[in-house]
Amino acid sequence: MITAKRIDPKMIANNLEPFEPTHPGELLKDELEYRGISQKKFSEQTGIPYKNLNDILNCRRPITANTALLIEAALGISANIFTSMQMDYNMQIAKSDKSFVERLSNIRKIAAAL
Repeated sequence: MITAKRIDPKMIANNLEPFEPTHPGELLKDELEYRGISQKKFSEQTGIPYKNLNDILNCRRPITANTALLIEAALGISANIFTSMQMDYNMQIAKSDKSFVERLSNIRKIAAAL
């Protein structure tokens, strides 16, 4: 977290989290629509099974490193964009899980006491 004297850390733009996490499949779906590429055609072009691609585009399946590289080869968009976006999405989902956050808090308390 970024801190600055006399500035509320919640007001620093780099500390903001989106209200809802954005799955990288949303970006890919928008890109395919913009380019006029059907899911079927993209599936055939990349070798990504149609069902898997559809699940990614509908935010039901993560984008793996291999899939990101296939997308990069087909569209020229850096695989790092998709893998970074997927990691950010995963982190936001984890941080929104109240039981997991409580577990983290308990671990931090134990670690601080050591």
